[in-house]
Amino acid sequence: MKLGIWLPNWIGDVAMATPALRALRDHFVDAEIVGVLRPYVADVLAGTKLLDRWWIHPPKSTRGDSWQLLRSLRRERFDLAIVLPNSLRTGLWAWASGAKRTLGYARNGRSLLLTDAVPAPSRAVPHPVLDEMLQLVGQLGCGMLSRKLELATLPQDEEQLAAFWRRHPVVNSTSYVCLNTGGAFGAAKDWPTEYFVELSRRLAEELDRTVLIVCGPQERSTAQRIVSEAAHPRVLSLAEEPLSIGLTKAAVRNASLLVTTDSGPRHFATAFDVPCLTLFGPTHIAWSETFHPLAVHLQRKVDCGPCQQRVCPVQHHRCMRELTVNQVFGQIAALWPNTALREEKAA
Repeated sequence: MKLGIWLPNWIGDVAMATPALRALRDHFVDAEIVGVLRPYVADVLAGTKLLDRWWIHPPKSTRGDSWQLLRSLRRERFDLAIVLPNSLRTGLWAWASGAKRTLGYARNGRSLLLTDAVPAPSRAVPHPVLDEMLQLVGQLGCGMLSRKLELATLPQDEEQLAAFWRRHPVVNSTSYVCLNTGGAFGAAKDWPTEYFVELSRRLAEELDRTVLIVCGPQERSTAQRIVSEAAHPRVLSLAEEPLSIGLTKAAVRNASLLVTTDSGPRHFATAFDVPCLTLFGPTHIAWSETFHPLAVHLQRKVDCGPCQQRVCPVQHHRCMRELTVNQVFGQIAALWPNTALREEKAA
């Protein structure tokens, strides 16, 4: 049997899809499982054995590229196509692949494209996307539907991180706090950069912690600014490194704590059982809930939110600006204190 899995387009959603992928792998033991995914999320699953192989779907493909991919997919002769995203576009691709069966939620006018169109849960009440994907594959008889996220790091990513620490021997690389400042969703999720600067400085000075800023290519300048303005030898960033999802996974996996906006890398902490403090603003916590026992969520209640908008529609961004450094630092000091150092300093 051969399964084709259309995967989500966001880093965090791909991470949240791993419980569904594990359920499929455990249920269809002898099946070949082929993923169809965007190139920029492929590294999320690198190192896992959840897929046997994958097809890359370029985000801005030409007509020729799309036709070549479609012909390749049709040659796969999928017995079953499972469409995890909710878009009409993915439904069309799964239908056009010629799969004998196509399973997905009946959303966005694609019911006629799916042989197994599952009634979609109402979006009126926010609920975990993770559970939606598990419920979808549950339609196939998959049992033992665990919510545990499953990711891995590659040896070369771990070595790149180790090489970075070897170039900074004066800091404590065995216990550090990771800060993740941004995300692809939009500016509305961002915590002010000057707040990250102050938090970094306080973690280094008051808790004597090493702070490592992780970033993607679009956040390089932000990470560099935090290091520059914090002006502390224990505040570092990966901004000068060759950046990759794999490097970010390695940095989070080896951290003692991740402080992050509501963006993809927060789910790396869940998968690797790393304590995680997430700063929520315009997004409802329930949509991306992963039930991580070591996670703490902070969100400022405002009368205009959570609005789910990429850019603050009223331009004051209160949901994030009123989430203060004192609140965030207080949570870290209370829940994950460096007790010995704090007592030593007090003495």
